[in-house]
Amino acid sequence: MIRFLSKIDPKKLQKKTVLLRLDFNTEDDWRMCAVLPTIKFLLKNDCKIIILSHRGRPHSTEAASRGKPLRLSGADRGFSLRKDAVELVRLLRREVAFIDHFDFTRIKKMVASAPQGSIFLLENLRFIKGEEKNDPNFAEKLVSLGDIYVNDAFAVSHRANASVAAITKFLPSYAGLELEAEIAHLSRVMIRPKRPLIMIVGGAKVSDKLDVLRYFRNKADKFLLGGGPANTMLAVRGVEVKKSLKDMSDLGEIKKIACYPNMILPVDCAWRKDAIVDIGPNTRKLFIKEISRAATIVWSGPLGLIDVKPYGEGSLAVAKAIGKNKKALSVAGGGETVMFIKKSRLDKKFTFISTGGGAMLDFLAGKKLPGIEALKNK
Repeated sequence: MIRFLSKIDPKKLQKKTVLLRLDFNTEDDWRMCAVLPTIKFLLKNDCKIIILSHRGRPHSTEAASRGKPLRLSGADRGFSLRKDAVELVRLLRREVAFIDHFDFTRIKKMVASAPQGSIFLLENLRFIKGEEKNDPNFAEKLVSLGDIYVNDAFAVSHRANASVAAITKFLPSYAGLELEAEIAHLSRVMIRPKRPLIMIVGGAKVSDKLDVLRYFRNKADKFLLGGGPANTMLAVRGVEVKKSLKDMSDLGEIKKIACYPNMILPVDCAWRKDAIVDIGPNTRKLFIKEISRAATIVWSGPLGLIDVKPYGEGSLAVAKAIGKNKKALSVAGGGETVMFIKKSRLDKKFTFISTGGGAMLDFLAGKKLPGIEALKNK
């Protein structure tokens, strides 16, 4: 059983130092905004908070492991979490101390002398090799800083990292409020969903969505495909897609899935030179009709080249159609998809916006996510 932060006895939190794993690995602040309720919940209970997070895949640095301030150069500067500390100050309207080194003795003294309600943000954990290697020794160093561990980083919970998995072996561990919401909403999609169930699949590659397509083969009433996955399936079915984005990396499985009778592919497309860049007007009408009938809708991946006008029209039509279907449980996930929905100011029309991309796909494919399994084992 997972222990949820929302169910904890407040006495167990009072004046504790909490290691809070978050995920700031996105261009915008939407993932940060999603976890503000968890931060405020901990502050309400007079906790000190040490935020653990990451960004991208930087080069590890020996200076970091020796406890010296990081002297970042070149591309690695963009991986620092210093700007995230500034953004947190803006959102929370309170001080956030940014820690630019990994000298755990110094950090522990700094935290110990700070008043209750203090917030610290540790520099990008991926500057240390042990993080992505799920090194228990690195996890123990992190653990030395706090009393309780809370995972509210669903987007990275499909990775067996030290601050996600190994760390739970050493501290009382809980799922944060956002992670609890992710589990609840995605489980509703998987366990006895209201029918019809519509899966909208787009994005660049079909290979990272094959497991979801297989899992929902007999559960989904319709698959609506656009983007790279649609181009790939059309090509497999013998349709000329020319230089369109497609993914033939697992051709045997793709051919099997292309035969699913509940799969709906574009009947017309928008072209840019020799490449398909959006679904066409007839396909939009077809997709909208299916969406209007649905009782459960899951969307992952844009249906066209959304960053170039007017090739986001298909995705916009789908987003609006989902928003109009007020009776349906609607879930969307994936960085590009979520950013597009938010820029279109339609995010409030969805039942739930997942903070996960790959994590959401793995969860919906029935896979065991290391971060969630680690909490179960506790």
